[in-house]
Amino acid sequence: MTKTKNERYASVWDALADTAEEAANLKVRAELMRKIASLIQESGWTQAAAAEHCGITQPRINDLLRGRISRFSLDALVNIAASLGRQVHVELEAA
Repeated sequence: MTKTKNERYASVWDALADTAEEAANLKVRAELMRKIASLIQESGWTQAAAAEHCGITQPRINDLLRGRISRFSLDALVNIAASLGRQVHVELEAA
């Protein structure tokens, strides 16, 4: 899909993605990353402590906190949320 300067998009994810499906995946991953980062910050953990709680490495926590969305699959984020004792709730609505 070719995108021009004058096109308007509903969200930044729509502008970045080549398909509606890819944009939807980016939106969900971004939301999940924000919520996990918020939990980590509210807990007052260092990156090392957060990594231990999440079952991942400190550099991965750094990537998450810096919003490096391309480095996380939806599956990985669900696993991180579960390791923090959180359940991910999925709700479908009309696009």
